[in-house]
Amino acid sequence: MTGFTVKPLVCPFPQLPPIVGYAKTATIRTTHAHELDAKKAREQRIGYYEYVASKPAPSIIVIQDLDGADVGFGAFWGEVQSAVHKGLGLLGVVTDGCIRDIDQWAPGFQALAGSVMPSHAHVHLHDFGKEVRVAGMLARSGDIVHADRHGAVTIPEAVAAKIPAACDLLARKEAVILEMARAPGFNVAKLREALAKQDEIH
Repeated sequence: MTGFTVKPLVCPFPQLPPIVGYAKTATIRTTHAHELDAKKAREQRIGYYEYVASKPAPSIIVIQDLDGADVGFGAFWGEVQSAVHKGLGLLGVVTDGCIRDIDQWAPGFQALAGSVMPSHAHVHLHDFGKEVRVAGMLARSGDIVHADRHGAVTIPEAVAAKIPAACDLLARKEAVILEMARAPGFNVAKLREALAKQDEIH
């Protein structure tokens, strides 16, 4: 695990299950009009959609809002973008920007966002496929992302194969503590005993 969200993000759909997928990354701006003319902006947007729909899959889009103190001024995400990205096979979005159209959101498309706001303002794509940082979490295209209502983490693909064994070890170690802590008569002496047993688990 190389990064995780350290600032709070809004999860408007906490009933949705956790998602795991490959990171697709992008940056946006919302406080001023697009620097590109309409034709080049359309070409950029098509290139972006081709990128997010490409392998590896399934994917989660991680979008950084570059507006600094005005982050979340306008929403890239709403009814249309959630439907488009879901249709292209993505599982959800993690962004420090804002989202809108909660009631019209694509069913089943998970979201973690910096805020919920009413307007798209001057929102436009700035770049994609580059390293981004969202709510303190560093993400690179192709990283593995796990996201749920608590936040998100990124995992380099190179270490992903080690995750199941690490989770198994952690679960077995925690089980010793939990079993004793939930039993009647738990006290510091029993906690000390549990910690000693935990150290023997490898």
